[in-house]
Amino acid sequence: MKENNKENIKNNNNNRENRRRERNNKKEFVKKSPYEEKVISIGRVSKTTKGGRTMKFTATVAVGDRKGKVGLGTGKANEVPEAISKAIKAAEKNVIKVNLVEDRTLSHDCIGVCGAAKVLIKPAPAGRGIVAGGPVRNVLELAGVKDIVSKSLGSNTQINTAKAAMDALKQQRSAEHIAQLRGKKVEEIIG
Repeated sequence: MKENNKENIKNNNNNRENRRRERNNKKEFVKKSPYEEKVISIGRVSKTTKGGRTMKFTATVAVGDRKGKVGLGTGKANEVPEAISKAIKAAEKNVIKVNLVEDRTLSHDCIGVCGAAKVLIKPAPAGRGIVAGGPVRNVLELAGVKDIVSKSLGSNTQINTAKAAMDALKQQRSAEHIAQLRGKKVEEIIG
């Protein structure tokens, strides 16, 4: 009787070790994202049904490689970590390329709009740094911008402000792009 118990205990321990090995092997296949992420906002939302209120969490996340690529996404789930991971996946699908001048600033001023939120961004001289607040700063840092001045006009909602900053970055055009559109040389455009 005791020998059977000892054998069962050994088999259980072996099964546990095998399951641990399998779990550890699965972790090796998880793909590492090339982007860095920053959580912009986390909110709790509720839906009222006849059975009562159901609570969920929303997350807005910005991702970027600090070399000119940045994206923004939102996710909703029953738990905060799930909402953040969904938001990261959505942000990675919405990545845009930003043309940086001298790998530090933007080429011209522009105003991005989302809802009632407006964000003005202007290029700045070297050494100025990122003069921006909250979500705009996060988006610009992840895009790889080092010198810029920004001003939030209108609504100060975090999510809309971040989306307005993304809109402003989408509007950026390089001198090469404009020269190509007009059929001229870059020197004619800048000069």
